Parts: sequence; C-alpha cells; structure tokens
Amino acid sequence: MRSVRRITAALPFLVAALALALLLPRPARAFGEIGAFDPRALLAGGTTGPARASAGVRWSWELVQRTSAPARLKPTQVRADDPGIVDGPFLWWSGEQALTPLTPQEIAGLRRFFALGGILLVDDAGAGDDGRPSGFGRTAREQIARVLPDTSPISLGPDHVLFKSFYLLKRAEGRVAGPRTLEAVVRGGQAQVVFSSHDLGGALARGITGAWEHPVVPGGDIQRERAIRLAVNIAMYVLCSNYKDDQVHAPFLMRRRAGALVP
Repeated sequence: MRSVRRITAALPFLVAALALALLLPRPARAFGEIGAFDPRALLAGGTTGPARASAGVRWSWELVQRTSAPARLKPTQVRADDPGIVDGPFLWWSGEQALTPLTPQEIAGLRRFFALGGILLVDDAGAGDDGRPSGFGRTAREQIARVLPDTSPISLGPDHVLFKSFYLLKRAEGRVAGPRTLEAVVRGGQAQVVFSSHDLGGALARGITGAWEHPVVPGGDIQRERAIRLAVNIAMYVLCSNYKDDQVHAPFLMRRRAGALVP
C-alpha cells in the first residue's frame, strides 16, 4: 500500500520530467550525426584524390576563422561506391584529367547521395585562364548527366543565395577568373550539383610553409580573397540548407557578417 502511495505521489514529477525531455532540442539526424562542414573529396571516375590536396584543410580553416561555423580541419575522402557516401551532406570533386565512365555502383552511390539532399561541387582544376573547361570539366558534366539524366545545368548569378549566404559577391572566381557565373543542377529548389570552371581549390591551396601553391590570375591577392569568400559561401549554403534570403537560422554562424561587397 505504501509503495502504491509513493508511486502515486511521484507521478506528477515523472510526467513533468517526461514533458521537459520532449521539449529539449534533439540533434539533427540527416546524414548521420556529423554536423561540421567537411569538404570531402569524392573519388570517382578514376580520381584518387582532389587535384589540390591542401585546399580542403585551408577551406575548413578559413570557414572557422571567418564565421565560427564548425568544420573538420582534417577533411576526409570517400569513394562514390562506398556506403559511407551518405554520411555527410557535401562532396568536392576536383581534377584536371578526363574521367573514366562511372561504374553502375558509382552511379547508384551518387544517386543515393542526391536523394538525401546532398550537394556536390564539381571544381575544374584544369580550367584555362579564360575559364575554358579541361578534360575533367567536360567529362564530369557527361557523367553527372548519367547520374541525373532528367536534369540540365542552369546558370547561377549574383542573385542566387550562393552569392550572398555570408559574403555579398558580384561574381564567381577562383585561381582563374573564368565566367562570372556558376552552373548548377537545381532539384527541389536546391542547387545539388554546382559546376565551377574557376579552380576554386587552386586559390585555396596553401603549403605547410604557409606559401600559396598557385598564382591567381589575373587579379592576384584581391581575386584570391574573393575566391576564398566564395568557398565560405558554399560551405554556409551546405550548413544552412534551409537558408532564406532574409535570415540565417544558426546565429553562431553570424559572429560577424563581414559581408561588405568586395569591389
């Protein structure tokens, strides 16, 4: 009888505790438990790593320093046919040489990745100074067309969120100036495959001595800074997939807007 009374007396507290637990925020579970930005290198079509090996580390470092957003300072790599391809929301596919055709397993892996809302940056490291695509750039488009046969890239200009997700940018730039716009396969309102003919990784790549590995043409240091800002914007777009033009949903990303338009 006493046990029943104790349980009855404790019942209001148990109900309150359960209600409090239900109100506590829960971690997002999309793409596993990984929450930090990871510029994961995609290994597919014969690539064995990113064309600019040191660029991923620098990308993460710049993001952390400029925005306080979380990022992996030791970026990872993943094969397109690896089940772990869906463990993160972002992939970075870069190269200079023409790709070999994707295998059925690689195509299936990429389709699973896109079905979960993943974002892929195709970064042409071999783009000419005028932005003319290399063998990699041409064949990457061909292979993405096999993965997503019912879609076609469209042009993204400065009115798109990618150009204003953190910094306000007038155009796209990388190691080379290239075209002013990016191209993207947009699905469900989201840019899921972004094509850059600018060698963004080449502008980011920095050796262990601290020296930049590749000259930036024709704009030098000013153009490199704008390229870094574009890389930060892409990371922010990935982290805030529900970003709206008039708000950012994660306040810690806005430690300083630092978004003055660069001339």
